Amino acid sequence: MNLSWFDLAGFVGVALIVIAYLLLQLNKLPSSAPAYSLLNAIGAFLVMVSLVFDFNLSAFLMEAFWFLISLFGLFRSIFSKSAAASAV
Repeated sequence: MNLSWFDLAGFVGVALIVIAYLLLQLNKLPSSAPAYSLLNAIGAFLVMVSLVFDFNLSAFLMEAFWFLISLFGLFRSIFSKSAAASAV
């Protein structure tokens, strides 16, 4: 099996998404934590990078939405904490 750098990027991305989900299920990382959304966003981005070189439309769309939703969660988490801190 001959792996290129983009295959490795995709594997790392999948690992990050799976690790985030595992930590969520083990109650080690809440879904509201910025780290959870960040792991998902980076993972989805790396999978999308690998898909650019070996394209699959349905998988790319899935990862694009996963990435965008993760960014939304990340920004929401960051801004809700800063808003709560300024209200105190």
